[in-house]
Amino acid sequence: MSTHTHTHETTGHSWHSMTPSGQGTVMLNIGNGIGALIINTPGRMHGREIEVSPVDDPARRTHAAVRARYVWGGVCYSVVLDSLPEGRYTVWDNPVTPIGEVDVPSGGVADFTWPVTAAVG
Repeated sequence: MSTHTHTHETTGHSWHSMTPSGQGTVMLNIGNGIGALIINTPGRMHGREIEVSPVDDPARRTHAAVRARYVWGGVCYSVVLDSLPEGRYTVWDNPVTPIGEVDVPSGGVADFTWPVTAAVG
């Protein structure tokens, strides 16, 4: 899992050329006071980095790239972020536009689905 936290300037999202994630188990660092977030996206977002931040601290962002994940019955596209302090998070469409909010529970996993109608850019 490669996620990291730092302050971003508003320069836009980057895209990566990603090889598919192989079949296997995703290990999550969750426990007392920390949780994880899975963001499900349309396939057209493969390789795009998605940022999240605590609602009360929008400059403290964490990001990860959308990956193809092969599951029973097909493929899905998602971002997996772990080691997040429990709390409410903003999911960012771009550096200045939030697309939604989600609560990350202590010791649990939150799920957010990217709106199908959202522009990808």
